[in-house]
Amino acid sequence: MTTPFSRRTFLKQSAACAAALAVPGCVHCPCCRPKELDFPLVDFHVHLDKSTIDAVLALPQAKGIKFGIVEHAGTKENEYPVVLSNDAELKKQLDMLAGKPVYRGVQTEFTDWATGFTPAGLAQLDYVLTDAMTMPGKNGKRTKLWLAPPAELGDAQTFMDRYVDWHLQVLQQKPLDILANVTWLPAAFLPDYDKLWTGARMEKVISAAVKQGVALEISSSYKLPKMPFLKMAKAAGVKFTFGSNGRYPKMGLLDHSIQTARELGLQRSDMFTIRAERQG
Repeated sequence: MTTPFSRRTFLKQSAACAAALAVPGCVHCPCCRPKELDFPLVDFHVHLDKSTIDAVLALPQAKGIKFGIVEHAGTKENEYPVVLSNDAELKKQLDMLAGKPVYRGVQTEFTDWATGFTPAGLAQLDYVLTDAMTMPGKNGKRTKLWLAPPAELGDAQTFMDRYVDWHLQVLQQKPLDILANVTWLPAAFLPDYDKLWTGARMEKVISAAVKQGVALEISSSYKLPKMPFLKMAKAAGVKFTFGSNGRYPKMGLLDHSIQTARELGLQRSDMFTIRAERQG
């Protein structure tokens, strides 16, 4: 026997939807959540920065999306407000998140990032995320590509060859679970994105990710990678994650990632999951 749909139930659900619509990127309300996705929603690319974990967990989107909190990790040569560089600093970060309903990760910087940590210290992490957006410049010094002047980047094709080779070096890091901001380009080259990310270049990055067992992020902040890359990656057996690269209060806003997953037909088997032995 079908239970009657009462006016009270209707009004209650309508109120919930109205409240949810006031929140950009809502996916936790029953009438908005994409029913065809058969896997939990996780934003693995969340930065606390000047916010607090309690403030982040109070956001409406945190009710339907689990957050993975990352802090930059590497040598002090990397210039960020916070850079975790040794076991003691990592432990302080992990202790701050202990007991919270989040995954605990780091966003690594450069390929020498792990030199200050012990294997036992790194084993406390749920996952390790990185990107290729800081790479050696012409003089060998590490360069934040989003800050580099066009003259420093050089010719587009030469840059792309170096950039793809750098991706391959980054993907060889150990430990590494997720490559974020995939196929991002400096603003000077962005208009030629489709010409510069050729099939051969995409195949190199995808093959390296498969070989190393590294998942690729579908970024809601950059709306990358584009569909040709994603279709190639799915066919190759890549695992995927969602990421907002969010700072308060914009973490967990995964509309683009979710829509992309729907278009690709992603299922639970396509998604990255944290190994049981790494979950605290």
